[in-house]
Amino acid sequence: MHIFYTPDISDKSYTLDEAESKHCTKVLRLVRGDLITLVDGHGGFFTAEINDPNPKRCQVNVIKSEQQFGLQSFQVNIAIAPTKNMERIEWFLEKVTEIGVNRITPLLCRFSERKEIKHERLEKVMISAMKQSLKAYLPQLDEMTKFSNFIHQTFDGQKFIAHCEDQHRDLLKSRIKKGGNYLILIGPEGDFSMEEIEMALNAGFQPVSLGNSRLRTETAGVVACHTFNLLNE
Repeated sequence: MHIFYTPDISDKSYTLDEAESKHCTKVLRLVRGDLITLVDGHGGFFTAEINDPNPKRCQVNVIKSEQQFGLQSFQVNIAIAPTKNMERIEWFLEKVTEIGVNRITPLLCRFSERKEIKHERLEKVMISAMKQSLKAYLPQLDEMTKFSNFIHQTFDGQKFIAHCEDQHRDLLKSRIKKGGNYLILIGPEGDFSMEEIEMALNAGFQPVSLGNSRLRTETAGVVACHTFNLLNE
């Protein structure tokens, strides 16, 4: 199954952008009459037939469409401090997109080693993962947000903070209520500061553990995402 990202599709006839057109005709060598799959990142899942295999403007006709493809009954939101090594945060974005996540907010924390991100580059990683995993929803990727600003935003659902301080913390899996909206905070390599932990607790976040192992930032994010999805199967 060959999948192409078509975020602005709205009609029975659609023209792939130049990058997707080249991939379709030059790399995959698809021709007139071949069937391909289109996803719009908003739940639209389409079967289309190639009409004009132009390498710059490949034109296709939609022959079947499905909305809310793969829609879940729960929402997973992860606010995470990006790692110093961008390859690790790209790996995280790839894996949670494959598993199932709705929104990701890069956090700027006291001990953050990375102060900025390349939003366009990271979104491309997520688009590729969405297509690879046969999903029709592209997760929302926010701009970098200060921790102190983020935790005071309104959120209708369960809120968690995973930290490494020696405090009583129940396992995340024991706190999850099925079918809800979830938000979890994942700290930087140096963990959250004590002040940030207190701020989060005062804002209604529940402290949780992801297990006995001390996990890397990106691993913790993937484990949390998988836990939410697994317990909602």
